[in-house]
Amino acid sequence: MPERDNVPTPEGRLMKIGIIGAGNIGGNLTRRLTALGHQVSIANSRGPHTLSALAEETGATPVTVEEAADGARVVVVTIPLKNVPDLPKGLFGKAADGLAVIDTGNYYPKERDGRIDAIEEGLTESRWTEQHLGHPVIKVLNGTYAQDLLDRPRPEGAPDRVAVPIAGDDAAAKQLVRELVDELGFDTVDAGGIDDSWRQQPATPVYGLRGNKAEVTEALAAAPRERPAAHSAP
Repeated sequence: MPERDNVPTPEGRLMKIGIIGAGNIGGNLTRRLTALGHQVSIANSRGPHTLSALAEETGATPVTVEEAADGARVVVVTIPLKNVPDLPKGLFGKAADGLAVIDTGNYYPKERDGRIDAIEEGLTESRWTEQHLGHPVIKVLNGTYAQDLLDRPRPEGAPDRVAVPIAGDDAAAKQLVRELVDELGFDTVDAGGIDDSWRQQPATPVYGLRGNKAEVTEALAAAPRERPAAHSAP
């Protein structure tokens, strides 16, 4: 794929984007972002050789996890929460200036991740992830159905355009990610900083909601601060 780096186009800025995690969300983001013209590197825990089919389908470049952020303006971390501490140190050392890191992760203590004490004691899931990554994150698309990334993009202003909440402390990174989500065909609603991102965690009204901006705003406001017992570690 030809080299592209922040080249202005009528559709937006074409960027180098790294995706760590090739599950349902990671795979479909790879499909959408390459179709939009972005230069995508994709990595998973099993190695580049396991990503040949996705690379052939999309034109993305399979890389190691250690290489995923090299030169990237945006990195998407979309792996099971329990695996975040296993990511290599210095992961973003060769990333582009002004890097925005997207966190799509969720804490599932009973189904997958086991107990994480800091989260059970009130730390937001993305703040915990941010602390392990050593870089600010933007939480978005964590409550989006993977298939919706392919099936539900709509042009700006469409009456059935879905909105998604977005949280983060870095204003410039958040704006960049909002523009990218808009390019993907979805509206965004600012959910505040990372310490406010509990409003979009699993078992909240906005989680999995296919709503417009007004409905997402209302759902964020209705979120209970206490973690539901059904979504807490035993």
